[in-house]
Amino acid sequence: MSTATQSNDAATSLAERITRLEKRALLSALWLFVLLNIIFRDLHEIVKAEFLADALNGVYNGTEVTEVMFLLGGLMIQVPIGAMLLTWVLPPRATQWGSIVVAPLFGLTLIGGPGDLDDYLHLGLVVVALAAIVWQAWRWLRVRS
Repeated sequence: MSTATQSNDAATSLAERITRLEKRALLSALWLFVLLNIIFRDLHEIVKAEFLADALNGVYNGTEVTEVMFLLGGLMIQVPIGAMLLTWVLPPRATQWGSIVVAPLFGLTLIGGPGDLDDYLHLGLVVVALAAIVWQAWRWLRVRS
């Protein structure tokens, strides 16, 4: 094999690796965007007087707060946290399919609940980010196939 062929193969391999890293970084950044919007939406709720009054009585959105609710909330927030990590450590195909499947399912968990202007803002941004995650993963999958 000639030196030119080896150097061309190395350049192609390097270009592929850079593209893969860029895709992983983009997907991870989109999951971070989702996570931060969920966190900041919750922070907005905490400072509301009616939220604080309900919280002191152990009620959220008309429902008694239980340990199971805390557990479910903790599990739900682990989706974007875990997705950020798994985007970097899973093989590319698993990352792609995981993003394509998990993002819409996670979006379904956000339907319903209270709705004021900041809730709609954050929900809208999260939905756009989740759609971008699916779109980017699908495009990456199609390029690799």
